[in-house]
Amino acid sequence: MNQYLVVGIVFLVVIALLATNKKLVETLKNIYKIEELRKRVIYTIGLLLVFRLGSFVVIPGINPNALGEGSAYASQLEGNGLLGLLNVFSGGAFGNASILALGVMPYITASIIIQLMGMMIPYFQKMQKEGESGRRKMNQWTRFLTIGVLLLQGPAYIANLYHQVPSAFIYGNSFGFVAYATTILIAGTMFIMWLGEKITDKGIGNGISLIIMIGIVARLPHALLAEVNARFQTATGSAIMLILELILLFLVFMATIALVQAVRKVPVQYAKRIVGNKQYGGVRQYIPLKMNAANVMPIIFAQALMFIPALFSGTAFAAAFSSMTGFWYNFTLAVLVIAFTYFYTAIIINPQMMADDMKRNGGFIPGVKPGKQTVNYIDTIMTRITLPGSIFLAIVAILPALAMKFLGIQQAFAYFYGGTSLLIMVGVVLDTLKQIESYLLMRHYDGLMKTGRIQGRH
Repeated sequence: MNQYLVVGIVFLVVIALLATNKKLVETLKNIYKIEELRKRVIYTIGLLLVFRLGSFVVIPGINPNALGEGSAYASQLEGNGLLGLLNVFSGGAFGNASILALGVMPYITASIIIQLMGMMIPYFQKMQKEGESGRRKMNQWTRFLTIGVLLLQGPAYIANLYHQVPSAFIYGNSFGFVAYATTILIAGTMFIMWLGEKITDKGIGNGISLIIMIGIVARLPHALLAEVNARFQTATGSAIMLILELILLFLVFMATIALVQAVRKVPVQYAKRIVGNKQYGGVRQYIPLKMNAANVMPIIFAQALMFIPALFSGTAFAAAFSSMTGFWYNFTLAVLVIAFTYFYTAIIINPQMMADDMKRNGGFIPGVKPGKQTVNYIDTIMTRITLPGSIFLAIVAILPALAMKFLGIQQAFAYFYGGTSLLIMVGVVLDTLKQIESYLLMRHYDGLMKTGRIQGRH
C-alpha cells in the first residue's frame, strides 16, 4: 500500500498547489464567465472523453483477457521500442486491440507524405499557393492517402497481434476476420480524425494534437505507478530517488518549454507612403525565426530510420542497435536528429520567398540590401540558431535512454523525459493556452501569465 499512498500524496500536493494559486483560480473564474469560451472548453472535454472511452472498446472477435495487464503480450509491448511508443501515443488503445488501436498515426504519416510532396511536386506546390481552396484540396488528398496507409497498417497490425497472442483470436485468423477487423480499424481512425476536426472547429486548440496529447498523458498515472512499484522494491533510497526523478522531470519540462518558445526576432522596416493626408507604413516589425522550427519532425524521422536495423535480425549490425540504451543506438539517433533538423528546417523555411515578400510589400532589414543579401542574411541567421536548436533536440531525443540507463527509470515513465512525447505535450499545451489567453485578453481579462502574454508561439 505504500506505493499507492505515495502516488496519492503526489497528486494531492499538486492539486493543493493549484488550488492555492489565486491567479489560477481567478483565471478559471474568468473562463467560466465567457460563455463562448466555456462552451468550447466543455465541448472539447466531452469529445476527448468520447475518444478515451473508445480506446477501451475491443475489436469483436478478440479476447481482451489475453491482452490485459500482466499478460505476456503486455510485457512484450513494454519491452518493444516501436510498439511501446505506438501504445503510448494511442493512450493504450494499441495494446488493448481497441477499435481505435491505430489512432491518428496513419493520418500523421499521410500528412508528412503530402507535406513532402508539396515541396517536390509542382501540382501540390500550386495547391499550397491557392489559399483556402488549396488547403481544402490538400486535406482531401491527405484523407484519401490515410485510407491507403490504413489498408496496409490494418492487416499488418492484425498479423502482428496474431503472431504475438494467437490465443486472443476467438474465431481464428481467417481472411474474413482480417477483412472486417481492418474495416473496423479504418473506421476507428477516420472517427478520430472527425473528432479532431470537430474539436478544432467548435472546441479549443488543435483537435488532432490534443487527441495525441491526451493519449500520451493517459499513460502517465500507469507509468508513475509502475515507477513507484519499482522503486519500493529496492531496499533503500526509494522515496528519495522518486522525489529526485520528479524534480528532474520538472526541470526537463522547463528546459523544453524554453526550447519550444525560443525565437530570434529579425527587425523589418517598412517604407513610409503618404496618400492624401494619411501615412501608411513606416513602422518596424519583426520576423520571428524559431530556434526549433522543425519541431518534433526530426525525432519522428530519426526514430523511423532507427528501426531499419531490426530488419537484419541475427547479424552483428542489428545487435549493435538492438538496445535503446546502447551507445551506438543513441549516438546514431542524435546524429540523425541533428541532420534531419537542418534538412526539415531548410524545407519549411524559404529565405528566398521571405525576401521576395518583404520586397513586394516595401519592407527591408535595416542595414541589409534587398534581394540576394537579404536572402543570405536570413539563411545565415537560420544556420546559426538551428545548430544549438538541433543539439538541444538531439539531447531531448536521447533523454529517455539516459534516464533508463543512469537513473534506472522504468521505460514507460522514461518516455515522459524526452522524445516525441515530451515535445508534443509541451507544444500542444502552449498552443492551447495561447488560444484561451486570446479569448481572455479580447474580453479585457488578465492573461494566463503574471508577466504578460505567452511569448514565442507564433
